[in-house]
Amino acid sequence: MQTILEVGSAEQTINKSKFLAWVGHCETEQEVAVFLRAIASKNQNAHHLAYAFRIKSPEGLVPRFSDAGEPSGTAGMPILQMLEGRDLVNVCIGVIRYYGGINLGKGGLVRAYGGTAKLAIEATQMVDYVEMDELALTIEYKRVDELMKAVAQLKGTIIDKKFDVDVNVKIRLPAIEKQTLIDRFSTQYGH
Repeated sequence: MQTILEVGSAEQTINKSKFLAWVGHCETEQEVAVFLRAIASKNQNAHHLAYAFRIKSPEGLVPRFSDAGEPSGTAGMPILQMLEGRDLVNVCIGVIRYYGGINLGKGGLVRAYGGTAKLAIEATQMVDYVEMDELALTIEYKRVDELMKAVAQLKGTIIDKKFDVDVNVKIRLPAIEKQTLIDRFSTQYGH
């Protein structure tokens, strides 16, 4: 599986209809909604905003799509197929259509939406997907700097720190590194 690092975009005109696509990294359906609202607000005169996304959740892979008023299966599904074909996760693609007055037919719509989504994917950098997990640790004050360095080396992030008798730290890190950090720093931990 792969994901993307930054937003990519593409544009093409087919039979006077203008298609604009954006691909973005989204880890939740709430992030998808924010991403799509941003596209819609910048393109208020567009006729359609079709989209698809694939998100890795604790329950498994969640794929969704919308044809946005285009004939069934002609917009969202071709976009989703581009995500599936590249095995992309935590990625959303929105494709805007400005209608140019010429009907493209079902096959033409499939090629236009799927093709514009493909161009947007190609305009971004793909990386291997790393499953992340969260961890709560309680450590002594004197080990905070050591923990910060270890988390950075593991490509994790500190989500929260609370200073009490000890330091309570919430960390997001690659799931395969979780036990290593627990073994190294934990006197007590929880998820």
